[in-house]
Amino acid sequence: EELEKAILDYLGILGWAKAEPFFVQSEGKRAVLAVERKEIDNVKAAFSLYPADIKVLRISGTLKGLRK
Repeated sequence: EELEKAILDYLGILGWAKAEPFFVQSEGKRAVLAVERKEIDNVKAAFSLYPADIKVLRISGTLKGLRK
């Protein structure tokens, strides 16, 4: 919920549609979020501006790359 709210507050509905966020996996406080490549910087900015502490731990082009 916090991730969705952060993206919507900063990017709005049009930004949400451009970013096409898709939750691949969620475990407790960690989540794997798939986002359109061109919008990665905007989504990261949304997370940094949101009052809650949302950190981007890793960015990868593939899911396999995240597991390494």
